[in-house]
Amino acid sequence: MPNQDDVRRVALSFPGASERPERFAFSVENGGKAKDFAWVWAERTDPKKPRVANPNVLAIRVAGEKEKQFLISAVPDVFFTEPHYNGFPAVLVRLEAIGPEELRELLLEAWRIQAPKALTAEFDGAAD
Repeated sequence: MPNQDDVRRVALSFPGASERPERFAFSVENGGKAKDFAWVWAERTDPKKPRVANPNVLAIRVAGEKEKQFLISAVPDVFFTEPHYNGFPAVLVRLEAIGPEELRELLLEAWRIQAPKALTAEFDGAAD
């Protein structure tokens, strides 16, 4: 079962990735802006109170609503969503239920979605 240390290690292994200092979130700069590709889920535990970070769940960018719904329907024990994420291209991932290699693949794809094309091409060239 991966934990936040595992997420940090994998996310920061991608070129240009950085951890946001104010919260558990990872981004890559694209067009002069930090683009998040993974972050801790802020859960609404009480409707009248602020959201609370849930360290056991990670929100990860996906290519779109179709991919998100596919993941949720294929493996509902691992992936889910909530109304706050309706229409937003991210899926919620239960860290206790996902394997390390699957987590790495999701984080890599999320990084690719947010990273500049030149950086992904450079990464692909280095991987060959």
